[in-house]
Amino acid sequence: MTATVSIAFDDSLLADIDRLAKEEHRSRSEVIREAVRLYVEQRNRWDKIFALGETMARAKGLSERDVTTEIRAHRKR
Repeated sequence: MTATVSIAFDDSLLADIDRLAKEEHRSRSEVIREAVRLYVEQRNRWDKIFALGETMARAKGLSERDVTTEIRAHRKR
């Protein structure tokens, strides 16, 4: 099933989308669908990474402050 969505873009962004669509011989809709799909995939990946980090920190009894302290100490090395 598909749905049609109305969305507004600044003129400059729409020009960039149209330029890409023309270069790739794709429709404007295909370019936008691909961009949204990639965004959703990336967002899901980051959500999983953060969830894993939270699980590991909880299992080791670490607080957010402990993690921040460790990161700063590592960066100073």
